[in-house]
Amino acid sequence: MSEILTLNSLPLFPLGTVLYPGGLLPLQIFEVRYLDMIGKCHKTGAPFGVVSLTQGSEVRKRANASVKNEAPNGDAFANEAFNTVGTLARIIEFSVPQAGLMVVQCQGIHRFTITRREKLIHGLWIADVVRMEDDLPVKIPHDLQKAADALGKLIKGLLNGDTPPDKMPMFAPYHLDDCSWVANRWCELLPIPLTVKQQLMELDNPLLRLELVCDILERSGISR
Repeated sequence: MSEILTLNSLPLFPLGTVLYPGGLLPLQIFEVRYLDMIGKCHKTGAPFGVVSLTQGSEVRKRANASVKNEAPNGDAFANEAFNTVGTLARIIEFSVPQAGLMVVQCQGIHRFTITRREKLIHGLWIADVVRMEDDLPVKIPHDLQKAADALGKLIKGLLNGDTPPDKMPMFAPYHLDDCSWVANRWCELLPIPLTVKQQLMELDNPLLRLELVCDILERSGISR
């Protein structure tokens, strides 16, 4: 068992998506609360936390006075709520194409659990978090190989279709022999509900995650 890693006052980015370890996350940032945060993270090389929203929207909105409890903190903005398990993200590409706009590419690195959260006066969320154990490498068993084969076929098709490596929906190298990597990439690609993506991301067992992904692939006709 590795030493438990805790991070204090980690800045959070609540989004309408689920970020997986190893996953690609492109962002266009224009809200003041995130421009400052991302600028500091880029300058210092620090990560930030991505959590999936359960209430509210990615862009901060004014509360509707006619809706009861929409702004329970009395700060005039609609309430935001999000899952307690998220993923640390690191910035790997950063640009400022114009004033008030940042374009970044991020990569998911480690999952975490929130132990305390706080909303600052300007709307930024920070949290104390505990890093979760990373998935152990697990070879893909024969009965689940079809998921890896289907993903490999998809990757090959994209590359043969002249998709540049920097435009691929996933990072190389492609670990098509690892349960966690294959399951995570399918979870990102499949059009499944956000709640299901979150549940799959939180699973501690990458083999079970891939088994569930295989069931989805079979039901959708992607693999037989």
